[in-house]
Amino acid sequence: MNAWNAAESADFRGPLDVTRAATAVLDAQDLIIGWSPAAQRLLGYLPEEIVGQRLEMLVPPALRGAGPAPEDALSGGRELTLRHRNGRLVRMAATLCPLATVSEGSVRQPARLLVAGELDAQRMWESRQAMLHGLATRSPVGLGIYDTDLRLTWANSAYIREVGLPLREFLGARADELYPDGEFLTEGYPRTLDAVMHQVIDTGEPILDLHFVGEKPSDPGREHVWSCSYYRLQDADGQVLGVCEDAFDITGRYQAQRRLNLLVEAGARIGTTLDMTVTAREVTEVAVPEFATAVTVDLMQSVRNGDEPEPAGGTLPTLVRVAARSAEEGPDGTPYSPHRVEYPPGSLQYRSLSSGGMVRDETTVVVPLRAGGTPMGLVTFRRGAPMPAFDKGEIELADELVTRTAVCLDNARRFTREHTAALTLQRNLLPQHLAAPSAVDLAHRYLPSDERGGVGGDWFDVIGLSGTRVGLVVGDVVGHGLQAAATMGRLRTTVRALARLDLAPDELLGRLDDLVEQTAEEQAAMIGSDPGTDDVATGVTCLYAVYDPVSRRCTMARAGHLPPAVVDPEGGVSFPDLPAGPPLGLGGLPFESLEIELPVGSLLALFTNGLVESRDRDVDAGLEILAGVLGEHRRPLDDLCDHALTELLPDGPATDDSALLLVRTRELDARQVAAWELPAEPAAVGKARELATGQLREWGLAELSYATELVVSELVTNAVRHAAGPLHLRLLRDRTLLTEVSDTAHTSPHLRHSASDDEGGRGLFIVAQLVQRWGTRYTPYGKTIWTEQAFPARYPGARRPAR
Repeated sequence: MNAWNAAESADFRGPLDVTRAATAVLDAQDLIIGWSPAAQRLLGYLPEEIVGQRLEMLVPPALRGAGPAPEDALSGGRELTLRHRNGRLVRMAATLCPLATVSEGSVRQPARLLVAGELDAQRMWESRQAMLHGLATRSPVGLGIYDTDLRLTWANSAYIREVGLPLREFLGARADELYPDGEFLTEGYPRTLDAVMHQVIDTGEPILDLHFVGEKPSDPGREHVWSCSYYRLQDADGQVLGVCEDAFDITGRYQAQRRLNLLVEAGARIGTTLDMTVTAREVTEVAVPEFATAVTVDLMQSVRNGDEPEPAGGTLPTLVRVAARSAEEGPDGTPYSPHRVEYPPGSLQYRSLSSGGMVRDETTVVVPLRAGGTPMGLVTFRRGAPMPAFDKGEIELADELVTRTAVCLDNARRFTREHTAALTLQRNLLPQHLAAPSAVDLAHRYLPSDERGGVGGDWFDVIGLSGTRVGLVVGDVVGHGLQAAATMGRLRTTVRALARLDLAPDELLGRLDDLVEQTAEEQAAMIGSDPGTDDVATGVTCLYAVYDPVSRRCTMARAGHLPPAVVDPEGGVSFPDLPAGPPLGLGGLPFESLEIELPVGSLLALFTNGLVESRDRDVDAGLEILAGVLGEHRRPLDDLCDHALTELLPDGPATDDSALLLVRTRELDARQVAAWELPAEPAAVGKARELATGQLREWGLAELSYATELVVSELVTNAVRHAAGPLHLRLLRDRTLLTEVSDTAHTSPHLRHSASDDEGGRGLFIVAQLVQRWGTRYTPYGKTIWTEQAFPARYPGARRPAR
């Protein structure tokens, strides 16, 4: 046992663990004098069976062949076949190394130690040694080992390169001393190196792929990002030895990802509206503070107006700063007020605008906003501490951001141009000032949509008709923009022209329906599509009403439009059960009229659906609110209009434009009307002249007697010759003198130029020279020929009507 104790205390530094390998102590004569428990376990021999035997018992000559003696073969270490106690052969790794002299009784003699281990364990150890060598010298991953005090005790070559200093200068340093200002970016973990390593030591759970940002000790001022993983180190008995860190620099990948994220954010946040100022502000919000510490956006004044960018020339165009932002501002900075800016010659902005290209220095990059190669303005990016100067990748990112912004701004510029043109067109097409006829008092309001560009297809009109009657119209074209405005203007003009023909409301809508259907077919033929898919063919509604102040009757018809509101003099509000009719453009379906009598002082409200319908309110609720407003009908009409808009559209029309026309009816006084029935015979001509001149004298209009006699003679004579049934003569004294002759025929006289040898045909030509206007209107029972004469200048209320 003394020999074995000597073996256990020997200074053995071989590759095998003597506590786990089969070990035997040999004396100078290769007698086995010591046998370990591991040797008994691996080879089966009990100590009493093997001690005192020669080494050849384990390695017989037959297994050695012609090779050297066992002690010679094992002196350098090799693979060896040993014989187990049960006779089987065991392939093992073995080595023979000298020991200090041991005592055998009173004799001290040299001894050697045989160490044999399982071959797989040996190979595993060698593989691990090779792996560690490779990691230490050739691995791109930085490896560092920290003890339990978190001091660096070992590092491989890659780790040393990352630190950038000789190992002797930082070996033994604590982790937080190497990277004092660094922190982890990964959410859910401690932020500092010290805290992360302590967590790994305490829990034994590894932490993988944490992103750590900081500065290299050898490269202060430039930010780097590493991917780091941490593992606890412990021996076979579970004693904690420290922490192993592996890390590799992902700065390039991280910056590329940040740039990509910034571009993705820019795509989502820039160009959300067609407002140039908003778009310019959006690019500053995206870039600050992630990309720059300050950003300004300058646009040419012509571009802000919606015009084409000014070409480059000797004189720089006028620039207006429309957006600016800096990292010093809070997230909700002070609203920016656009103002004109000028750059001196030689400045980066001046050089960029002159050359049309990017200009930069260490902390500033100026990128032109280009549309089709022509600059529209400039975007200036600036960086201050602690951000580093722009590198190549960041300059390319700045150019990409500005390119995307330029596309959005150019779209907004084109929209501004179209919007301005559409507004101008709409203003010219809508009535700016409606002349109030004697039949009604009126007030009106029109509100364009805020959400869809402010230009829609709603319209209204008041049209003076023959016989002191008045035509009231309101309509709606689905859609917004130039097309809707142009369609609205065409329809409004058509309605005015058809109304001048004194068509009944249902007949007028029928003619208008034909026009819309024909227009849709023409548009479809131009673009090669189905006319049924055109919005204009199915999206036009209209309401047309005619009020006669003599009879106080109102005749109305509608094409898919909401019915009007009628308020009686006592304040009762109703919506007449007017047949709806189809929207204009469907064709083939008739329209129906409804005639109602309106007491003097009644109120009519004509409106479009944008007034009463919204996203959060249905039509019925809107009509109820409108009825409540109209119940206060005694208020001035202008006040009533404003009150209706306040109640129905407190925030303005968000999704659709709105039109409202309020009309309070009047009655033509009986003293202003004179009517007679005459037989259809020649004697009626003279009687008609006599009645007309007598009435003019009573009205104090004797000066018009001569012309009126000629008009009455011609019209009554034509009725006697070409019509049948009783004739009716009526004079109306309103703002002009109106003369009407009605008969039961449906044929209308035509104005013509008679030849010099014709015996007749000149009467109507003479009449046309004596009056301001004349025309024909048809009734269910015949026709009426009417003329209009201006009063003498001295007559109260005299006016000269427009032709």
